[in-house]
Amino acid sequence: MNKIFYFIAFFFCISFAIGQSNCSNAAAVLLNSTTTAPAFTNETGTPPSAFCGLNNNNQNPTKGKWYKFTATQNSNITVTTLLPQNNNSDTRLIIYSGDCSALVCVGSNDDFNDTNSSQVTFAATTGTIYTLAFDNRYSNAGFDFKVMEAAPPAPDRLSFTSTPVSGITGGYNNCITDMNGDFLDDIVSAVNTTQLVITYQGTNGTFTTTAYPLTSTSVLPSWSISAGDYDNNGYNDLIYGSGSGVVFLKANSNGTGYTTDRKTQSYLVQRTNFVDINNDGKLDAFACDDNAPNRYYMNDGTNLNHIQGGIGDFPSGGNYASNWFDYDNDGDIDMYMAKCGQGGAGVGGNIDEFYRNNGNGTFTNVAASIGMNNPEQTWSGACGDFNNDGWMDVIVGVNSASNGYSNVKRNNGDGTFTSVTAGSGYDTNTWLGREYVAQDFDNDGFLDVLGSGNNIMFGNGNFQFTPNPNTYAISNFDRPIGDLNNDGFLDIQNGTNVLFNNGNSNKWLNVNLRGIQSNKNGIGARIEIYGSWGKQIRYVQSGTGFQNMSTLTAHFGIGQATTITQVIIKWPSGTIDTLNNVNPNQNILVVEGSTLAINSFNNGVFSIYPNPVKNVINIQLKDTGTVALKSALVFDLNGKVVLSTSDLSQPIRVENLATGTYILSISDVENRNYTQKFMKE
Repeated sequence: MNKIFYFIAFFFCISFAIGQSNCSNAAAVLLNSTTTAPAFTNETGTPPSAFCGLNNNNQNPTKGKWYKFTATQNSNITVTTLLPQNNNSDTRLIIYSGDCSALVCVGSNDDFNDTNSSQVTFAATTGTIYTLAFDNRYSNAGFDFKVMEAAPPAPDRLSFTSTPVSGITGGYNNCITDMNGDFLDDIVSAVNTTQLVITYQGTNGTFTTTAYPLTSTSVLPSWSISAGDYDNNGYNDLIYGSGSGVVFLKANSNGTGYTTDRKTQSYLVQRTNFVDINNDGKLDAFACDDNAPNRYYMNDGTNLNHIQGGIGDFPSGGNYASNWFDYDNDGDIDMYMAKCGQGGAGVGGNIDEFYRNNGNGTFTNVAASIGMNNPEQTWSGACGDFNNDGWMDVIVGVNSASNGYSNVKRNNGDGTFTSVTAGSGYDTNTWLGREYVAQDFDNDGFLDVLGSGNNIMFGNGNFQFTPNPNTYAISNFDRPIGDLNNDGFLDIQNGTNVLFNNGNSNKWLNVNLRGIQSNKNGIGARIEIYGSWGKQIRYVQSGTGFQNMSTLTAHFGIGQATTITQVIIKWPSGTIDTLNNVNPNQNILVVEGSTLAINSFNNGVFSIYPNPVKNVINIQLKDTGTVALKSALVFDLNGKVVLSTSDLSQPIRVENLATGTYILSISDVENRNYTQKFMKE
């Protein structure tokens, strides 16, 4: 009797749907039912062609399964393959409404919460037919899926509107940065080995797209991408990596074309960065090697020269994400290395590393002595000042629970870190993920974390974090961050869509930099803002998280404060610019040295006279035996080159310049730069 009852119950719980070869004959499923979908190898169904934001990587599925569900009332519906009996089967799910001839995207998901399962929750409308499509993009195995009513979501702390953006294309949509020098964030799509597509931001959130031909290269940004102006010509270049090495794309002098520099070294690349490793004013490049000691490319002013080892020498690799900032506030850039831990914290374990900059071009791994030899298996960490005390903290993000979950590490202000995970919200957060990035999304003045679980953890400034209800589907992988409609609130690229931040009444400040003696973007600069909240800091970084490139603009939220008492920029060169009484809700551009008084700008190598000047500038070396000067550039206070010369045997003629303040930058024969401010009468 018991056996018979069990069989009947099982029969009514599980259904075997047939006739799902395409949209028009999709099999009907019911609410609160579990359906078994047989293996694709036994089917001939048509695959979906509209992927609704899913990253297809130019590898289209060959088969599909189609089902339909009719909503009988207004409610929130969840469709999921995250079921125990599936044993983490690799599935992809797309949900549509509308007629089969004009399907409308409702939602899609692949790798829910970084499992192989798929899950979508959406608001269903009474009488609407919803079409559910699965494909064999990753697996031909059969699986079960369930359609069930979901609990109403809690109110959002912050909301986003998902909007398709025409022009975003290709399989690698993971770079947001300014590519044409107008200080508006653009979207880079590396489509294939012979073409680069950039979708440029215009006014009011409008976009235009341009495709640039490339010399053929076998490398695509399948693992990571970063941007920076490594030749200091005013237009950002790119480095991206795959399983076979890296390629550099170098912008020409007006940003209308790109030269391919495919490096010959073949290795499995993870995180890439542009960073001035030796602080000579020129951007170098860093690449994590998954299978061997790390690689970096030093900029000699003409070439990027390959070096292996010296910063991350663990013999078996496992180097996943490098994050560059000054953790001990000594004025130079250090590096936190997130590791894919193999073997935990035991002897020889592949655990997190932390490289202190010794100030002489060398680095020492001090992770054990400062409390950052974390055993968690992480692919990236969110780095930022989470309690606004002027010291950079780290949230060690976890991609596998083999050695524990995410770990919140507070910088004690003495060069050491302490775990404050207990009570933080991360102690009960068991989500797993690759990407962890710190930004202030709600502009309340406290850093939040876009991380695992397709979610944002909102910080309160005291190492306590609250998850935002997941009422928007954020891809686990392709989600770079930037202000894509120039409204002062940070948006998220999500495949071919943009999640536009709907914002609130909080105020903000965006700071863009134009380096003169330092690199052009000011990468490595520390920006501090002061007001009624105390202090906030940001570092300008190229490449955060695991694989994406987010904006180079330093973004601050300041809540309801009405003024910013002071903005201080500490440049890699040592120059310090200060702005007082800055109004919120604006984008500001700071040119290196532009706030300094004329007589306080002393470069230590040459002097100029007269200053102020009417017609010509004379240059006088302070030590003629140590430096040989080569060329000179004159910048206005917008960072634009207004005069150049390679003949320094004669005075520099400036009589045609408009009255105002300028910065003279002189290069020596070893491509070192020296600057001096002057006034044109």
